[in-house]
Amino acid sequence: MSTERIEDVATAPPPTGATVLTRPDAGPTAPLLTAKLAVVAQPGAVLLPRPRLFDLLDAGVAGPLTLVSASAGWGKTVLLSSWYRARSATENRTPKPADPPRLGWLSLEPGDGGERLWSYLAAALGSTTTGQEPDAGNQRASGYGLEQLADELTRRAEPVTVVLDDLHQVDDPEVSSGLEFLLRHTAGRLRLVIGCRRDPGLALHRWRLSGELTEIRAGDLAFRPEEVAELFFAYAVPLPAEQIRGLHSRTEGWPAGLRFAALAMPGHPDPARFVDEFTGEHPAVAGYLTEEVLAGLSAQARDALCRVSVVAGFSADLLNALTDRTDGDRLLTELDQHGGFVVPLGGRPAAYRCHPMLGELLRADLTRRPAEQVARLHRRAATWFAENDLPGEALRHALVADDRAYAITVLLRNWPDLVPYGQCGPVRPAPPPSTADAARSDPELGLARAAERLDGQDPTAASGHLDRASGYAELLDDARRGRFRRIVAALRLGIAHLASDEPAVRAGVADLLQPTGIELAGIELAGIELAGIELAGIELAGIELAGIELAGIEPDGTDLELWGRTVARIVPAALRFGIGQVDAAEVDIADGMAEAARAGLSRTARLCLGRLALARAIRGELTAAEQAARATLGATPFGGLVRPADGVHAHLAQALVALQRDRHDDAESNVVRGTQAAEDTDEPLVIGLIGMLQAELLRDRGDLTGAHQALTESRRGLGDRAEAAPLAYWLLTAEAELRTAHGDVELARELLTPALERGAVAVAVALARTYLRAGDPRGAARTLPDWDSPDGADWPLPVRLAAGLLDAEAARLTGDHRRAARLLERVLGLAEPEGFRRVFTRADPPVRELLAAQLDAGTAFWPLVNELLGAIDGAGRPSPTVAPLLGEPLTERELTVLRYLQSILSNVEIAAEMSLSVNTIKTHVRNIYRKLDATRRRDAVRRARELNLL
Repeated sequence: MSTERIEDVATAPPPTGATVLTRPDAGPTAPLLTAKLAVVAQPGAVLLPRPRLFDLLDAGVAGPLTLVSASAGWGKTVLLSSWYRARSATENRTPKPADPPRLGWLSLEPGDGGERLWSYLAAALGSTTTGQEPDAGNQRASGYGLEQLADELTRRAEPVTVVLDDLHQVDDPEVSSGLEFLLRHTAGRLRLVIGCRRDPGLALHRWRLSGELTEIRAGDLAFRPEEVAELFFAYAVPLPAEQIRGLHSRTEGWPAGLRFAALAMPGHPDPARFVDEFTGEHPAVAGYLTEEVLAGLSAQARDALCRVSVVAGFSADLLNALTDRTDGDRLLTELDQHGGFVVPLGGRPAAYRCHPMLGELLRADLTRRPAEQVARLHRRAATWFAENDLPGEALRHALVADDRAYAITVLLRNWPDLVPYGQCGPVRPAPPPSTADAARSDPELGLARAAERLDGQDPTAASGHLDRASGYAELLDDARRGRFRRIVAALRLGIAHLASDEPAVRAGVADLLQPTGIELAGIELAGIELAGIELAGIELAGIELAGIELAGIEPDGTDLELWGRTVARIVPAALRFGIGQVDAAEVDIADGMAEAARAGLSRTARLCLGRLALARAIRGELTAAEQAARATLGATPFGGLVRPADGVHAHLAQALVALQRDRHDDAESNVVRGTQAAEDTDEPLVIGLIGMLQAELLRDRGDLTGAHQALTESRRGLGDRAEAAPLAYWLLTAEAELRTAHGDVELARELLTPALERGAVAVAVALARTYLRAGDPRGAARTLPDWDSPDGADWPLPVRLAAGLLDAEAARLTGDHRRAARLLERVLGLAEPEGFRRVFTRADPPVRELLAAQLDAGTAFWPLVNELLGAIDGAGRPSPTVAPLLGEPLTERELTVLRYLQSILSNVEIAAEMSLSVNTIKTHVRNIYRKLDATRRRDAVRRARELNLL
């Protein structure tokens, strides 16, 4: 990307066109250059319009302070200059000579501190006070005071917006206090837009708290996949969708990296190979990162960053372990200032990772260091990961360090936690191979390599390691040989699970259990007694849900029977769960979780708990599901370093809970997280559920075409597996509901009728809806199964509620209002304890009439019905016992943000929780304050509670 560099002119001869100003009592001073007051040109650069970023800036300048902060190459100056030109053109379309322009620009560089900066700022504002174009020569080089600037701005009739580009170049500490002074003492007439590589010394927390700060950071500036495609098209290098996705993943939308690729790709004989080979070691990228990013760090920070590049993610504690430091928190604060290249992973304590291209460059630098130094880093990483309950990462680093003894120790102490259970980390290359002599001398090393390859999503290589190691098993003594064979059986069982090979799984279970003589009948997949395990309350054998306290049970490496039984129980249950047989698998998963907890296998227990959370969410036990999902995601002290795939079921459980409770934004953010986590798993249930959730969210927005496309893509990803029951019924019902919503009731009926004969309850409910939509309430009533019978109590609660509501609608349409009211009251009684909302708020219009009639006739659920009507209408009815509600209601997203405002989370943290930009959160906060007539967070929360919004 082309970036204009402004050289320091303090000691250079005055350039042509510069005005040299002199003091009466002094010699010549450095000139004020008119060029610094003009928008930066971008010669030769292909500029891609990005309306979404322009919208963020337009919203930001409605307030006093907008911050565009990111490291080098994220397109800050390109964005600001493009927006400035577009806004100038709009404002000057109908110029009035009496009205001065309301925009100013100032490019900053080293030495622009103190009075020099205020002189330049006065020049940038000159057009706002004189009605003339900015002219540096009209300003004095010194003596221009802040008070004078503030006074001139205060007398302005209209606010003025000034862009300060490259503010990070100014190292005068007085500048920040001076800018604060101007913002506070100009009666709202000054709007600053600051572009910088690191946050300025302004009191940003105060502006955040007041909702008056708009922040645009690397995550906002990053190109989205569709923007990447547009960029390469603009460079006349159109690429297939697969290569666009590859480049976006490799660069994570970094604008400079994408532009380097676009410039280098033309003429390349193999564009696909170019994408694969375009890394941080590419000469143009490496030079840019070295000169523009790493050169701005201290020597200590550069060395620390290089060392932590050996791991995929790091915390302050891990950084200390790799660098022999004790101030990792402080150093991470410095690194975090370089937004876009040190990426937060979330979790508490905070975890981070390097941008992929920077990580590749740093690891290339490591290869030039002594091999023993690099091996020592990997050994330290292995030790830290093992001590912090992350055995997969510990095993990999031990093998990379060629620490064979420690790798075997990690395997023997953790092998049940190394079985993938259908989930793995990202695909990654194998560690350097050991010699044949090493494998022959200790075949357990071969097992360690097999476990690492299984974890690295390379089951073929894992199987090869197992075969080779098994050829040397006879060299082991009897005790080690028995343990060896059991681990081989467990790893082969994991391979069979990844392949969804049910016969191989059954054979693997038998092989794993055979050495102990355990009866296979003892682990039937259904009907297992769960002594002491209360499923409804998730009281799981003493496991503390809030923190999933598993530390009370010390792992016993000699209890091979318990470990083998745990793996043998969970793998087939997880396989059944993954194809949608949730009810059949749930009991075994709960029992396996209890065994894993007793055995001290925390990762195994965590994976089970995530599946239990999703099972409860599917069944409609929303409170229990939410508790279990939170426990799963918060189960380790370094949650940000846990591989994403381990949390996929928990994220989808949270998405289902939020969807049923009509918290659209929460559902959407968890679907995004679940989709990202699902990249490392090929589980049919996960793929299908993501497609259905995406379709429901799009349908709620009125985008029926997009919803249908989401289902179609989900089916395409599933292939033949989409035809397996019960997943087939779920997808069929989802598609039919979309057809019905679109008005294609006949087509929906044709889809559903054949499946009705196979007894799927959800199919019958969806079919009844087609009759009701077609104006045939009696046909709907005939089709509906008895949802309130004892058999109906075993249905998933969302299906039961939908059936009950359809029954009530049909009764009202046939004139039986008394029965309709009685049925609706029963549905409300089932929905209220778990917080179901969407079944009412997203229903057909007749439901609103049902609820309104229920409110007028009297109901035991008056607050719930009033809330539902308010959500449907966009404004609630006033309760006789509370203050009148707002004249302008809060939107759904504003209500979600309002709930977070009750907490101690900052707006940045709220944005991370909701997977939104900070700027978007700030806009919502400002709207909340305005609608609630509040000026600060505490007042807004108090007012919201008075109005029963919280």
